[in-house]
Amino acid sequence: MIDIRLLRNDFKSVKKAISRRGEDTDSLDLIIGLDEKQRSIAEKRDQLRNEIKELSRRVGDLHKSGKTDEAGPLQESSREMREKEEALSEECDQLSTEIRELLLRVPNIPAEECPNGESAEDNVVVRVEGQGDEAWENYQRVPHWEIGETLGILDVERATKLSGAMFAMYTGLGATLCRALIQYGLDRNADAYREIRPPTLVLTETMVSTGHLPKFADDAYHLERDDLWAIPTAEVPLTSYARDEIISESELPMKLMSHTSCFRREAGSAGRDTRGLLRVHEFDKVELLAYATPEQAQEVHEDILSRAESAIADLGLSYRILDLCSGDLGNSSARTFDIEVYAPGAEQWLEVSSVSWFSDYQARRANVRYRSEEAKGTSVVHTLNGSGLAVPRVWAAIVETYRQEDGSIRIPDPLLPYMQGVKSIN
Repeated sequence: MIDIRLLRNDFKSVKKAISRRGEDTDSLDLIIGLDEKQRSIAEKRDQLRNEIKELSRRVGDLHKSGKTDEAGPLQESSREMREKEEALSEECDQLSTEIRELLLRVPNIPAEECPNGESAEDNVVVRVEGQGDEAWENYQRVPHWEIGETLGILDVERATKLSGAMFAMYTGLGATLCRALIQYGLDRNADAYREIRPPTLVLTETMVSTGHLPKFADDAYHLERDDLWAIPTAEVPLTSYARDEIISESELPMKLMSHTSCFRREAGSAGRDTRGLLRVHEFDKVELLAYATPEQAQEVHEDILSRAESAIADLGLSYRILDLCSGDLGNSSARTFDIEVYAPGAEQWLEVSSVSWFSDYQARRANVRYRSEEAKGTSVVHTLNGSGLAVPRVWAAIVETYRQEDGSIRIPDPLLPYMQGVKSIN
C-alpha cells in the first residue's frame, strides 16, 4: 500500500498520480480526513497518559509522606482519566484499522515513466520480433486445440469431465512438452535466482501482501473451511518469503524463482475466448521475483525483462513487448512491461509474461524491510517480478508455430534436452 506519509505531505500530487489510472480518488479524501481525526485523538490520548503518569507520581509521593487522605481524590481522578484514555485509545485503534482497510484498496502510484492512457488500447508497443502475419504457412494457421486433439496431446474434453469448463489436460508427449518448458524455464535462470518450492495454499495475510486481497477476492479460489487460498501466481508466496523480517542490505538484491501450479477463477472472463489454452483456471508457471533497494530496482527490472524475453526469443517464437499505460497497470504495479507471443493458429497475441516493478507497495503490506550499515533504522524494500515461463500459452504458440506440413510438430532446439530423445510429435 502507499505510504500514509505521502498523503499527509503531498496530497495533491498523490491524488493526481492515482487519477492517471482512471481511478476514483474519493477514498483518498476520506483517508486523509480519518487520518487527521485519528492523529488528533492520539494526541489527546497521549496527553492524558502523561497526566495520568504525573498523577500516579503525586499519589505515590503522598502515600510515602503519610498523606493518604489527600491521595484518595487524586486516585479517583486518575481512575476517571484512565477510563477516558482507554476510550480514546479504542477509538484511535478503530480509526487506524479503518484507515488501513481503505489504504489496502488504493492502487499503487504509477511511475513517472509509465505512459498515460485509459485502457489496453493505449499501451505502447516497444518492439515486435519475428515474422509478420503474411509469412505464416496455411498449415501453421491451425489452432492448437485442433492440433492437440488430432495428435492426442491435449484432452480438453476429459479435463472438462473431471473438473468443468476452462480446465485442460496434457497427454502423452503433450505432457512431456509441458514438463520440458518448466525445466527450461528453471535451468536458464538458475545462474542468478535461487529456486524455492513454496506451498500452493496460503493464508489470507499472504494474499493481502501482494494486493490480490481484498480487492480481487472474486478472482481467487478460497478454501473457506481452512481459510486458505490457492495461489494465483508464485509471486504471492515469494513476496511474503521474508514477511515481517529485516534483511541486511548486503543480501540485496535477493533473487528467487519458483515453479508452481497457479489457480485463477477468471471471474471476469465472460464473453472472452476461452477455447483450448487461451484462458484456463489452472496452469503451471516459472516465476522470477526479487527484493531490491530503490537504487537497484531499475537494473533488476531490466534483468527480469531480459530473461523473460530471451526465453521466448530462444524458442523462436514471434513476440512483442508492450509498455503498459497507467490505465492498464495491475493494481499493485508502478511500471509493467508485457511480453506477448503470436499464435498463428489462434490468430492472437497472447500475454505470456508481465514484468512488474511494485516500488515499496507490496513490501509495505508484507512488512519486508532492510537495514544498511550506514543508515539508522530500516527501510522498506522494493519488489519486482515476472513470469520466467508461463506454460499454457507458450505451449500453444509452439504447437502452432512449429506445426509442419505433414501435421507433425517439430520440437524447438532449446527443448530437445528435456524431451527424452523425441525431436518431433507425430
